[in-house]
Amino acid sequence: MENQKLVNFLNQLLSNHFVMYVKLHRYHWFVQGRHFFVLHEKFEELYQGFAEDLDEIAERILMIGGKPLATMSKFLKEATLIEANADDKEDEMIAQLIQDFEQIISEIRNEGMTYAEDQKDEPTIDLLISIQAKMEKHIWMLRAYQAYE
Repeated sequence: MENQKLVNFLNQLLSNHFVMYVKLHRYHWFVQGRHFFVLHEKFEELYQGFAEDLDEIAERILMIGGKPLATMSKFLKEATLIEANADDKEDEMIAQLIQDFEQIISEIRNEGMTYAEDQKDEPTIDLLISIQAKMEKHIWMLRAYQAYE
């Protein structure tokens, strides 16, 4: 398949989104401390956003003739992000999320956009730009939250 590199990248992105979806649930469930109420709600908002993006990415893979991964073992094998540790403290959770969002942005810029541009696949380019913009906004907000402390 001519666009196999792009399909593979989108499956990696899909896998990273599943890891983030689970990680954000863990953070939502296990967060403790004086910012519990704010972070508990924020983590829920974030995992709901990732759930929406999961569907968009999987459907895009189908639209371009690929097959989206659909098992946890395959997601974990293809993901470049690491799973969460339930014992993380508030500040560790925030720092890990910023790092994860930066990694997703880097992979979009350095791989995904190149593959989509090579295929002249403007809808995928639009999807990647949209996801990148969301990640940049999350980073900005989390850094602003860190500055408050």
